[in-house]
Amino acid sequence: MSEYRYDVVVLGGGVGGYTAAIRAAQLGKKVALVDRDKLGGTCLHRGCIPSKALLRSAEVLATMKESESYGIAATGVELNFGGVLARKEKIVGQLHQGLQFLMKKHQITVHHGSGRIIGPSIFSPRSGAVSVEREDGELEMLLSDNLIIATGSRPRSLPGLTIDDERILSSEGALNMDSLPASMLIIGGGVIGVEWASMLCDFGVEVTIVELDKRLVAQEDADVSRELERVFRGRGIRIVTGAKVLPDTLRFEDGRLILEAEQKGERIELSAEKALVSVGRVANVEGIGLENTDVKVENGCVSVNGFMQTAESHIYAVGDVVGGLMLAHVAGHEGIIAAEHIAGGQPHALDARLVPRCTYTRPEIASIGWTEQQASERGHSVKTGRFSFKAVGKALVYGDADGFVKVVADAKTNDILGVHMIGPHVTDNITEAALAQVLNATPWEVGQTIHPHPTLSEALGEAMLAVDGMAISG
Repeated sequence: MSEYRYDVVVLGGGVGGYTAAIRAAQLGKKVALVDRDKLGGTCLHRGCIPSKALLRSAEVLATMKESESYGIAATGVELNFGGVLARKEKIVGQLHQGLQFLMKKHQITVHHGSGRIIGPSIFSPRSGAVSVEREDGELEMLLSDNLIIATGSRPRSLPGLTIDDERILSSEGALNMDSLPASMLIIGGGVIGVEWASMLCDFGVEVTIVELDKRLVAQEDADVSRELERVFRGRGIRIVTGAKVLPDTLRFEDGRLILEAEQKGERIELSAEKALVSVGRVANVEGIGLENTDVKVENGCVSVNGFMQTAESHIYAVGDVVGGLMLAHVAGHEGIIAAEHIAGGQPHALDARLVPRCTYTRPEIASIGWTEQQASERGHSVKTGRFSFKAVGKALVYGDADGFVKVVADAKTNDILGVHMIGPHVTDNITEAALAQVLNATPWEVGQTIHPHPTLSEALGEAMLAVDGMAISG
């Protein structure tokens, strides 16, 4: 067994892990990263990047099919799904190479293999050393002053529905489809479910979404959910909400799967060529040796404090494995907090209210802070401003004017409590709202910021002014 010593060992090479490793190295620490797969983790290889590459191809196809509305007659437009997949792999490969370069640049040693935390032993008087089993069966022992757990998450399954990634798919398995089905039943109307629905619909697949909650993207403001459902129905997507899928009714007939759901006390039948299960994700806490430590697992996730420390102060955890907002940018930020605290700094704890959330459907969704309902439930006297993209020149020029920007503010203090957007490129414009939250800006202050014309950002400026009835174009 080979033995190595470092200042910091990071277990997991996803966004949280590699960001933590880079920041620790920048702060002068000798760092190792352990990963059993390719650097980049779920986000790069099985999530964010490949799915957004597919979504972009779907968007381009939809635009080309509507080219006559731009005064352009296009003939012979057809989908080359093999080309779509090749483009996706090219993007992933390029980013993967970039990560490998960053590891070398910051002199971070990458150990490829399955890592497992061990308890006090002849190697170390306290838990936190990591045993790595390489693909060739050789073992490596990594000793360090601090350990950062960043083992991520995996798709949650639905009891009674066995995911085989052939007829019943996970969101990760769906990325490996080499051809498109004629129809798809999507179980779960959260972020992942609606992104796949939007993409597949643009690719020409007949899509049905079934959601247990009364509305799609239930974590978003109710007005946003209503607008998304309106646009989706207009695109031909069948939406079934307030319905509980009954797994024991699953059967296969004539190349299709048939599944029943209970809605308002009645049973309805759902049928498609394939089904995609998108009912959330589960933290990867098993098989990594947590039982050899005093690290606490609560509700299936590693428990940490504001500095990302576990019950053992030299062991940290970041990203999806700690639960909360399972977003790549949250994992990266948590990795920075952990690394800076290890290096002796006093970073600010993550404030979930300041985290922007993005959904890459068509139209896109982006939000930060509380919804109108959440703000009211927390005792705030609420006032709102709303501005439609139909009144924004750039949206009309762009050819996509569905959606709006909604601002939720406190009527007494004038604090911005939340910003909710649905429309063209809103995921690129939510950062201004995030900065406003960090700086504790008021709607008036954001509204006084000059928003260039014509741009999509004008919708945010006008929505801020609309809070007090002062929108110019509204």
